[in-house]
Amino acid sequence: MTQNLKRYFVKSLLVLAFIHLVYFLYGYFTFEGIANIDIYTEFYRFKFYDDVSISHFFVSGLFLLFFLIFLVKNHSRESYKIGSLFQIAGCLLLISFLTFSFFISYSFGMNAKLKTELSENDFNKDKRLLNVLNPFLYGFTSYSSDKLFNYENILYPKPYPVIKQEDTIVPGEYPIIETNYYSVDTIKVLTNTFDKTTNKADSILDILGFDKEELYKRIISKKVINDSTEIIFKSVQVHPEHDDDICIFLQNKSLFKPIKGDSVYKQQYQLAKDRYKLLYQSKKDSLTYEFQKLDTLFRKYKIESSIVPKVLTQDVYRYRDNHDDPISGIQNIFDRKALTEKFTILERLFYEPNYLHPNIIGIYFMVIVSVWFLLFFIYLPFNKKK
Repeated sequence: MTQNLKRYFVKSLLVLAFIHLVYFLYGYFTFEGIANIDIYTEFYRFKFYDDVSISHFFVSGLFLLFFLIFLVKNHSRESYKIGSLFQIAGCLLLISFLTFSFFISYSFGMNAKLKTELSENDFNKDKRLLNVLNPFLYGFTSYSSDKLFNYENILYPKPYPVIKQEDTIVPGEYPIIETNYYSVDTIKVLTNTFDKTTNKADSILDILGFDKEELYKRIISKKVINDSTEIIFKSVQVHPEHDDDICIFLQNKSLFKPIKGDSVYKQQYQLAKDRYKLLYQSKKDSLTYEFQKLDTLFRKYKIESSIVPKVLTQDVYRYRDNHDDPISGIQNIFDRKALTEKFTILERLFYEPNYLHPNIIGIYFMVIVSVWFLLFFIYLPFNKKK
């Protein structure tokens, strides 16, 4: 390959790089913002009918036309060896790819603007706020769901969490079932010590206050870690239904959206502590302040809401102190579906970006290979022509 041809390829690549920069800036400045993200938002794919696709078609066509004219006119009629022809074919394939990938740079521009409007750190802060307040944000009918709200979801304070045990007292067609709750505890002991527990004199049994048979009945799970054994077991009996510091808002550990990279259980436990502090240890203004931040978040993401922070705080405290009152009048109305969809889309844009949409991958690479084949086999006859 001659020096002139190498320079021509470099100049062509610089022109393509400039066009890519233009499309990147176009995507950056035309991004509509996080407030307007909805379920249909995605990184750009070739749609054949809008300004990006139409301009892409003409810019790509004009570039390839002039590129081929100057290639044939100024850089043909050379006696290239097979190795040089392979190098030329590789350069033409790269140029073909870059010529038909301007819309990918447009998507990168959109993504860059998204990250300037909403950093990953701020996105995680918003998710954490929603996770803390999640039990206060259900529709009133959800509070009667035994799956969403139950004593086994309580993670804090001690002696929680608990495990439920049902025993049939009177069998038959209409059995009488007794329900008890036991705290879930964990202890680590040397495996040898655990294997040798034969009587109450053993230290592990003295600590737990169980005999051997009782201990084995209460074991929930047992896991060997190196030379130790981790035992999770049912400990003391707990009566959450009579606990004044337990309300329905603590009986839900669901996360609105987990923060990526952190243990889900650790998040749930820390959020349970924060929630307990808001309800039982902090002043009422602290909870109001959290709801004010929630109101700001709704405006930020353009979520319709009728939540009034002070009113919602009063509702929460009323249901906190009156355990037997069915939650039917809690004033936490907002567009739950829109919020869920928006954060689902943002999660995908942040962590699963599709710069090349799966629906067009096959056609896209067929076009690139076809154009490359056409360029190369138009150039070959002119190159051999004297």
